[in-house]
Amino acid sequence: MSAAYATFGLAPATRAGGVRADGGYQLHRDFVDFIVDGRPLLFQLSDLDAVSPLASDVPPAIFTAQVRCLLLEAEPPLPGDRYVIYGCPECEDLACGAVTALIERDGDDYVWRDFAWQTGPHADLELNGYRGIGPFRFHGPGYREALGALLADSGPPAARRVLLIGARVALFARLAAALRTIGIGADITRDADGVPAEELRCYGAVAFGPTAGEPERAAVREAFGRAGVTVAYVDGLAPIVPLLVAQIEHALDRSPLPQRRLARLAVAAGTAVAAGTAVVEVTAPCRVRLTAYRLDRFSRPRAHELFDGVLEPGSHRVPLDGRPARGASYVVARTTGGVLVAATPR
Repeated sequence: MSAAYATFGLAPATRAGGVRADGGYQLHRDFVDFIVDGRPLLFQLSDLDAVSPLASDVPPAIFTAQVRCLLLEAEPPLPGDRYVIYGCPECEDLACGAVTALIERDGDDYVWRDFAWQTGPHADLELNGYRGIGPFRFHGPGYREALGALLADSGPPAARRVLLIGARVALFARLAAALRTIGIGADITRDADGVPAEELRCYGAVAFGPTAGEPERAAVREAFGRAGVTVAYVDGLAPIVPLLVAQIEHALDRSPLPQRRLARLAVAAGTAVAAGTAVVEVTAPCRVRLTAYRLDRFSRPRAHELFDGVLEPGSHRVPLDGRPARGASYVVARTTGGVLVAATPR
């Protein structure tokens, strides 16, 4: 079988969840992605909203079984020696569609080939095959070492949790409920005094509420420092739940910077007669959604959809809207794998 050797690796990845402007939501999923020749394999599949079977929220036994399948130490889950490479991030049901491939041994090498989009027990390569992707031949020792390290680490990475510092006011209660709805654990407390180090290690981010003063913030940072726990700290831009969720999603993203589709978001100031411009940079073709948030004069949150379309790699300028912004406003950029937030200059 002829196929040039490709490099194989693994890296943490995120399918960003969020609360949409229309009140809907999508789940947050942390997973381990496949890195082929230095780039996420997912990027080669256009703008596919999917996660690998190596997700952080599956039980350890299932996670281990998935790894052993990829090592060909277990029976393939689908007919024709086919394995699920990426599946639905919401339910993981094959009926929703999945990217599958044939995985086989060739001597000491592992080969991934015949990639296809599959919605039933059998794949139709003529109708739904991914032409131009693969075959990929991986050196056996490096392949086994990368996947074996996941087993040595005793299963999937811990699911993300967020510690909200401040009073149990309505805003934090709504924020915690929204985070839990999309699959992110959230706890509310006024401080972290006396919390055991093993509990602090469960958190990936700390968000400070408006009632948390500088002494309280410093004490929380000191508590995490004593425990040797590195977390991301979030200062909320405005009391708008979807905006705060976006900030926390960004803080929780541990995927390497070179392996993110959404590379940069900036907002250029407008003039007295024209609105500003959002500058979005992406590293791979992907669907990008831009939403503006602000508080009106009665402190009610307002959302305005600015853009929803597929962007090619590079930098793109998107007008914010047809009128100058009034008061503080913010822009959220989302792709299937990440989210960025920027404030509109006043």
